[in-house]
Amino acid sequence: MSVAAAGAVPGFVRRGPWPIAWALLFAATLGLWLGKDQWSWAVKYPRGSVVPLKDWISDFMKWLINDFDLGLFTFKEFTRGIAWVLEWPQWLVKGLLAKGFKFPIGGEDAFWLTPTLSWLGVVVVLSLLAYRIKDRALALLIGFCFLYLAVFGQWQSAMMTLSSISVAVPLGVAGGLALGIRGYRSPRFERAITPVLDLMQTVPVFAYLVPILFLFGFGPVAAMIATMIYAMPPMVRITMLALRTVPEEIKEFGRMVGCSRRQMMWKVLLPAARPTLMVGVNQVIMLSLNMVIIASMIGAGGLGHDVLASLRRLAIGQGLEAGIAITLLAVALDRLSQAFSETAPAGAHEEVVHKSLLARHPYLIGALALLLGTTLLGLVAPALRAYPEAGQITTGPFWDGLVRYININFFDQLEAVKTFLLLNLMIPFKRFLLQLPWPAVVAMVALAGLQLGGWRLALLTALLVAFIAVTGNWEKAMITVYLCGISVVFASLIGCPLGVWAARNDRVHKVVQAIIDTLQTLPSFVYLMPVVMLFRVGDFSAMIAVVLYAIPPAVRYTDHGIRKIPPALIEAARTSGCTRRQILWKVQLPLALPEIMLGVNQTIMFALSMLVITALVGTRDLGQEVYIALTKADTGRGIVAGLCVAFIAITADRLIGAWARRRKQQLGLE
Repeated sequence: MSVAAAGAVPGFVRRGPWPIAWALLFAATLGLWLGKDQWSWAVKYPRGSVVPLKDWISDFMKWLINDFDLGLFTFKEFTRGIAWVLEWPQWLVKGLLAKGFKFPIGGEDAFWLTPTLSWLGVVVVLSLLAYRIKDRALALLIGFCFLYLAVFGQWQSAMMTLSSISVAVPLGVAGGLALGIRGYRSPRFERAITPVLDLMQTVPVFAYLVPILFLFGFGPVAAMIATMIYAMPPMVRITMLALRTVPEEIKEFGRMVGCSRRQMMWKVLLPAARPTLMVGVNQVIMLSLNMVIIASMIGAGGLGHDVLASLRRLAIGQGLEAGIAITLLAVALDRLSQAFSETAPAGAHEEVVHKSLLARHPYLIGALALLLGTTLLGLVAPALRAYPEAGQITTGPFWDGLVRYININFFDQLEAVKTFLLLNLMIPFKRFLLQLPWPAVVAMVALAGLQLGGWRLALLTALLVAFIAVTGNWEKAMITVYLCGISVVFASLIGCPLGVWAARNDRVHKVVQAIIDTLQTLPSFVYLMPVVMLFRVGDFSAMIAVVLYAIPPAVRYTDHGIRKIPPALIEAARTSGCTRRQILWKVQLPLALPEIMLGVNQTIMFALSMLVITALVGTRDLGQEVYIALTKADTGRGIVAGLCVAFIAITADRLIGAWARRRKQQLGLE
């Protein structure tokens, strides 16, 4: 058919039956809403029809802990045995960095406490390590980050956090690597584990803290296991991706030299995939540090406990300093892992057999000597063992005074903005969502899935949304959608223009990247303190905190989407006489729209994860349901509410992802 003939086809025929289907669905929705007095079950799911899944899960967990017997031992003894094994490496690292080791010297209460590693030795050794694997700039950055911990009085807490991370990260990397290798070798295993990984990444952490407490007890080990569960999925996915992207010629070389299956994996594929695998290691590190505050709720201690305690007291200055300490620790470990990934591995051909131990490992032995020397000197010079309190500084009073000044001088203006948005936008939108008939919402989601991805996507999304209704969480889910939707709109309205500006100006790009990197590494709890002190508790405070936390993906993806447009297309538009504004609106934004929508998708994920945290400031959504379940140790209630949050996230992810793929195909980008 010619282009002219195609152009003569009526628009509704080219678009298919979708406009008619949507019109009929909207009409049915309106009918259900108008007849809500007669069909009240359609607006509010009948309580008598709720599936008591949370009760079943709670009963199962009680049976598992109290009655399940494996023969030689009970299931509870089995899980506590795992906790006991994992406690030993943590005890070792914590003794070196934070607490020292106790050795009895006679009576019941008489013991000798060994000194911890000297703060000065740790700072110098890590700085020298950074210089060794990269350059002087990295060494200065690492030195500054760890020196901040000492000077601002955060050293002890930071070493507690670092000791937990030092054990959780290697175990998370090893577990993720093993599962990733298995998924690479077995497509069936990959299909089975993919939905599990989706749930691990979308179910709020609070939801599985309760079962972890039941299984492994209260304490640092339970916190470490929760951290591993949260941080492992990216390593699994990146391992499978990295192994698949190894060039075919490298695999062929391995076959030609006669490698066995095991040798092919460990001698060929994994070394070739090392740079990509290090991205996974980096993600495990960052997610583990993102967990430190939540993990402190079940006994982790460290910087996370300091931030949480400051939030409870609304001590913004102390909380901000502890939050910045977590951020700098994350930045230091992030830069070190990136630098290590860029360092070429030592060649296997080097002759080291006849060299002495000192000649083979001069830097390692030097570092050990420096740590040992400064630690021993700390026995006679206390300033080397622990940074002297007289030299510590704090900015806490400044931040407390700044918030107090804003509250005193700008209270009326802040309250006016809050009241205006609540009365004219947030509350009307909330009421609108709460009055929507739940069968109509399920049908809308299913129709969107059918149009974008076919019947499988329609069935999946319809089942996920229906699960929320039949488990009795529909009202709280709508409040979650309302808060998430409002927050995502504001985050996108702020983030997308910033991304456009950064994409078109290299200087702005550098500044914006530095800001959003900082926002992404700041612990989520840190956002709550100034917001609560300025706006008090409630939905508005939750929205502000979510917007601040969720902006970075909108900025980053918009910037990336515009920058990846081929320069030839921009040059062609410029040659045809387009102005700078026309190039933006007619070329760059349409071509970058699929990437921008993926950024909106990630903004939704960030907003949902933050909404669970904002339960601490008085929201009434699924996040509060998860938090209440944690405080009451109600396993079923927490898991079901967490699954509802995850299903909202998965539904949005699948629909937006399907739209983005279709749009890229239409634009010829795939």
